[in-house]
Amino acid sequence: MFVLTTKAINEIEIPPLLKSLNNGGIVLFEGVVRNHNEGRAVRSLEYECFNEMAQLEGDAIINDAFLKFGIKHIYAIHRYGHLELGEVALRVAVSAPHRTEAFFVCQFVIDEIKRRVPIWKKEHYVEGASDWVACHSCGGPHP
Repeated sequence: MFVLTTKAINEIEIPPLLKSLNNGGIVLFEGVVRNHNEGRAVRSLEYECFNEMAQLEGDAIINDAFLKFGIKHIYAIHRYGHLELGEVALRVAVSAPHRTEAFFVCQFVIDEIKRRVPIWKKEHYVEGASDWVACHSCGGPHP
């Protein structure tokens, strides 16, 4: 399941579908807004996305993970809009029979979201300037 939201992710629970008696490992990753990047003091972030395409691509990533690894208990939620320091921008949770698979699939989903989903990040700095941030480890255009 892939979800886009403008609501605070901290307040959204992980779906019960991740709790399966067949699975012994649940891995949870949260990407949080930090107070610095590349030597600059960050005040807040702003995420923009192409909603329809982002939803389709997010769903495709979850499906790709299932087809590649056979893991069907995957949940990813990405926030867009204005985020303050400490707020969760991305949560990915994976439930699998063993921890090794859960960690591996979680990493795969995170990397694919960053690489394929049309979501762009703008940093607002303490000194007042703002810049769109290119993801150097990702492949896609940024505004």
